[in-house]
Amino acid sequence: MKTRYIWWNGWVGAATVLLILVCMPVFTLLAHLVTSASDQWQLVAPKIVDSYLKDTLLLLGGVALCTFLIGTSAAWIMSSYEFPGRKYMEWLLILPMAFPSYMMAYSYIGLLEYTGPIHSFFRNKAGWQLSGPLIDLMNLPGGVFIFSITLFPYVYLFARTSFLSSSKEVQEAASLLGSSPWRTFFSVALPMARPAIAGGIALASMEVLNDYGTVRYFGLNTFTTGIFRAWLTLGDLDSAIKLASILTLIVLLLLWAEYFQRGDKRWTSKSGRTAPAARLALSGAGKWSVVAFCTVIACIAFVLPFGQLVYWAVRTAHKVLDHTFGLIVMKSFLLASFSSLLIVMLAIVLLYTVRVSGIYRMRYITRIASLGYAIPGAVIAVGIMAPVIGFDKWLLHISGQHGPLLLSSGLFMLIFAYAVRFMAVGYNAIDGGFQKTGQDVNDAARTLGCSSWQALWRVDLPLIRKSISAGLLLVFVDVIKELPLTLILRPFNFHTLATKAFDMATNEQIAESANASLIVILTGILPIVLLNRIIRNNT
Repeated sequence: MKTRYIWWNGWVGAATVLLILVCMPVFTLLAHLVTSASDQWQLVAPKIVDSYLKDTLLLLGGVALCTFLIGTSAAWIMSSYEFPGRKYMEWLLILPMAFPSYMMAYSYIGLLEYTGPIHSFFRNKAGWQLSGPLIDLMNLPGGVFIFSITLFPYVYLFARTSFLSSSKEVQEAASLLGSSPWRTFFSVALPMARPAIAGGIALASMEVLNDYGTVRYFGLNTFTTGIFRAWLTLGDLDSAIKLASILTLIVLLLLWAEYFQRGDKRWTSKSGRTAPAARLALSGAGKWSVVAFCTVIACIAFVLPFGQLVYWAVRTAHKVLDHTFGLIVMKSFLLASFSSLLIVMLAIVLLYTVRVSGIYRMRYITRIASLGYAIPGAVIAVGIMAPVIGFDKWLLHISGQHGPLLLSSGLFMLIFAYAVRFMAVGYNAIDGGFQKTGQDVNDAARTLGCSSWQALWRVDLPLIRKSISAGLLLVFVDVIKELPLTLILRPFNFHTLATKAFDMATNEQIAESANASLIVILTGILPIVLLNRIIRNNT
């Protein structure tokens, strides 16, 4: 039977409108690249190469190297060796993902300051005469350290999944040819895992470029701090847009460079056999050295900073946990719930359009909507602000009224920005559900007389309810943790848990900020545990 293609209907029209809206920030930035520069730009431009570009590239390079070393080595150990406590370390090494990097920075500053527990131990118990912080992290190497211990789980997860699904046949062939375990790792397993590792490093790099809290707290001059400085200090939207445009070009260049360097090389086994190799049981010194390595990483990346936040929260809870704080928690959860519901609904519209249109390339077209996750939050915020404010002014002009801007004075811009930024999270979760159910069930329902709406409501949605739940949960957690977008686009005097923690820390109330930070981190732990269970069950 000949396939029937539907080039235009309500679903295709809705998907087209959504794609235009989601891509609008990028269109805005590209348009402003060719506009004339403002007077304030003359103050900002000289800092681009000497400060913003230098610090940004040094951060990216340092974090890429450290996350590769920590994440890949931990992933290889977890997937290849059996040792005491391995099952607990599997998920413990993922938990740093629940830590926003700026909250990790606050914790370590508290741990290492003069009155902190580590400094006090060496001063009081060991008799060391120390002044100032034990280790000064308020610099570029300190930023690399904070980002690395927070973001290495991206590389760890991707590499571990690849190692677990690597062909047992290939690794056994290497062993039969006399290859040692380390040589097998470098010559077989590592090359086969390269796309996964590169993907993890790319995600970690995107998080570095998106960050504002850590670089602002450490006084680093990155493009993100430059965007905030241009907009909030100079009040110059044009300079902020130009900086955002340059940062977007850097992101695209990094993604293209990795894709180009990979070329057309093959990274899979031709046989298609993907049974994982058996783990090697360690004994003696090797066993305990591996246990020590994993324990040190887990303590540095999660146990110590989390313990510091718990200590602060217990000490300051009586001063912070009041009616106002309860309202902030309620606002944060309501905002995240509404945003996640909206994003998942939009993702369903895009993916169902692919199903009902029958056009194969429609899948690639709709996937454009997920590109916002690769763009830093500050860039999206600036790219949305200009057209929405312009549209607001146009509405007031044609209505002949004078008053406050409607769309840009409330939560509309913020929720819109969340949709652009986190569409990829909801899209990928829903896409996985649609892929598992297949096209046949929908075709059968349509053949039996159901309309497209009825088939979606009565057949497809019940079958993908687990994917919908996963998408809602993942987007909810991302919205709760988001800082740059919320700082720029939130209404006046509107706080979320992330902005409250940031404001209190920048006002030297680091201990008090732990209460909001703990709620954000505990909220993020649940999907991480579920993610680890999914990886274990699928390999």
